[in-house]
Amino acid sequence: MHALSFSHVSFAWPDGRALFTDLDLTVPAGLTALVGRNGIGKSTLIRLAVGELAPDTGTVTRPPSWAYVPQSVTLGLDSSVAHALGVASRVAALRAIEAGSVDPVDFDALADDWSVEERATAMLASLGLPGDLDRTVGRLSGGEAVLLTIAAALLDGPDLLVLDEPTNNLDAPARAGLADRLAARDGATLVVSHDRDLLARVDRIVELRERDDRTVQARGFGGALDAFESAREGERDALARDVSAASSQVVRQSRVLAAHADAAGRRRRAGEKARADRRVVGLAADARQHQAERTDARVRGIHQDRLGAARARLAEARAALPRDRTIRVDLPGTAVPERRLVLEASGLVTRTGATLDALVRGPERIHVTGLNGAGKSTLVATLLGEAPAAAGEARIGVPVGVLPQRLVGLDEGASVLDNVRRRAPGAEPQEVRDLLGRFRFRGGAADAPVATLSGGERFRAFLACALLARPEPQLLVLDEPTNSLDLDSQAQLVEALDGYRGALLVVSHDVAFVDAIAPTRAWEVRPGEPVADRQLR
Repeated sequence: MHALSFSHVSFAWPDGRALFTDLDLTVPAGLTALVGRNGIGKSTLIRLAVGELAPDTGTVTRPPSWAYVPQSVTLGLDSSVAHALGVASRVAALRAIEAGSVDPVDFDALADDWSVEERATAMLASLGLPGDLDRTVGRLSGGEAVLLTIAAALLDGPDLLVLDEPTNNLDAPARAGLADRLAARDGATLVVSHDRDLLARVDRIVELRERDDRTVQARGFGGALDAFESAREGERDALARDVSAASSQVVRQSRVLAAHADAAGRRRRAGEKARADRRVVGLAADARQHQAERTDARVRGIHQDRLGAARARLAEARAALPRDRTIRVDLPGTAVPERRLVLEASGLVTRTGATLDALVRGPERIHVTGLNGAGKSTLVATLLGEAPAAAGEARIGVPVGVLPQRLVGLDEGASVLDNVRRRAPGAEPQEVRDLLGRFRFRGGAADAPVATLSGGERFRAFLACALLARPEPQLLVLDEPTNSLDLDSQAQLVEALDGYRGALLVVSHDVAFVDAIAPTRAWEVRPGEPVADRQLR
């Protein structure tokens, strides 16, 4: 089978900073996931794979037929589904021939693809899309538009399919259907994803990691997410054992050096006593003393060298150990008393026709669920007063913090510290610095401009701005918070929310994330219908 391959590939940014050096990587037939922390270079590797970027050295070899679906796609709203699939002319020709046309132009346009309409509708159905080829793109939801673009890439069965975060904004059934389709297809598929459900279906995982020189290497792991995480846990355990062994060696060498110094001191004192007692006198005494001093210096130097080497090994082992990536948000001011009114909706009707009557008290965790296009984000915006209600009203009784779906809205030129201080004008700078340390912005990291942050750092900056605002937010609203977050950042978010004692309102299709935050209620949104309010715990 054809494969995608990188051979001795090097690539540097225009400023000369090297990203990849001598990269070798093969993506064979089957489903391969590309993972790595936000900002490490996954999208750059993808662009090299599809020829949007050229390597400085080395070669990238692609199969004869390939297709690429980026994260952001733009479709003509007035065009038909058939046009978006790239089969409009063939479908039109087929229909003309079936209606009795004998025009050679129609036969040339069809190009003997007599099953084109059947294949197109079957492809749409396999991804959970309606089979109406004449439907306009503008009538599709955002998630359906993403699936339509993927259907177009899949339709002609390319030898290589490259997808960048394809499950973002897809509801649970659509995610499951896409995973099934990708797992079943022939050829090589390379997908950038941090969707744990999709990663559980892949054949192999390639992780991008930084070397000591800040360039990036690619490491392959056979198997799906469980095998990958098990291998990483094994590596962390091995690194911890290396640190423990190196520490023990430093202790041993320190004791040996101390014992040698103690013995040398005793010998020196014995020699001095012998001379004082005149048991050893003259040249013999001097020669013996000099010989002892030379031997002592030589042996002490050996032990000092061994101790220095042991300390160097310990420093190297500690440097290899993963850093503490924990975010701590056990902020007392965000705690909500059990009976405090958080949110009340009375006869609320959104512009999509969803209706809600609900009362929320105390630190409840509410999962807002529903299919793509059901109006989940519209409901949240209406509750927050960001979108007008068609009828009824909503009242929020506590301060609110919002982590937006797209991480935009901060002052890009200002530092993380200044962005937080603008949201907490009464807080002292040192107080803000101390609190930012909980979000791993320690020392000079708090002074970095937002525009220079990596994806994971940017996520932490937005979370800090939401949670460190004054007054402290006792209701935190999250709209698809795990979209495009790497696995480490997803784990950090779950850890952070585990320490949050306020109320949560979460829109998410990420089943693993929702399970981890343990919602107490679920609001299922359906257009034109009352929101179904279910108690979970």
